Amino acid sequence: MGHRPLTTDSGKIVKLPADASLKGRGSSGEDAYEALYDALLNGQLKPGEQIREAEVARLLGMSRTPVREAMRRLETQGLLIHQPRKGMTIRQLDHQAITELYLVRVELEGMAAAEAARHASEAEIDALQEIVEGDSDSQIDPARSSRINKVFHQTIHRAAHNRFLLEILDSLQVTMSLLGKTTLSLPERVRTARQEHQAIVSAIAERKPEEAREAAAAHIRAAHRARLKMLFETAASE
Repeated sequence: MGHRPLTTDSGKIVKLPADASLKGRGSSGEDAYEALYDALLNGQLKPGEQIREAEVARLLGMSRTPVREAMRRLETQGLLIHQPRKGMTIRQLDHQAITELYLVRVELEGMAAAEAARHASEAEIDALQEIVEGDSDSQIDPARSSRINKVFHQTIHRAAHNRFLLEILDSLQVTMSLLGKTTLSLPERVRTARQEHQAIVSAIAERKPEEAREAAAAHIRAAHRARLKMLFETAASE
């Protein structure tokens, strides 16, 4: 897919998908939001970078009004912050905030797995098993594993059959987008995550809520350790 450049206030070139306007798929404000959010998820927009309303509007081929709407939505979600004399900037989480985020995930993902063990339908359990089996080959493909990981967790969240828990987890996932590159970019993490996923699904399939809770919690704690490793390696290379 081709890309077109977006110049930030800092002078850095950020690239977004050439088809980011997504015309015909909803309101212009929604289109702009999806383009910016996808760029954040893909690492094309990075924490600490500034984005300019006029440049985004030019890139997406739309007026500044829907872009302003999209940026306000991202600000409401805590993904953008307004800084004096700098304008809108991608929010950057510090070490403490990242630790707090993972601590919350440990509890919520554990709860979701436990509730899934109690309430998941047989079809939902079959779907989880198919997801795990589909990621069981020996090939290490971080991008593919990341996509599978996202679907895996979303399936558990929905299998918990708790609308309020689902809403909180969806909101938490939005904040997770600020972390940038997935921990599954570490080859060794892909291997261990596959084993952890299998343990979670086995506990859910056997209708063992507490085992499912602990397996999910252990999975998130391992992801946190991998995240810290990535942060330390990045800091050491700077």
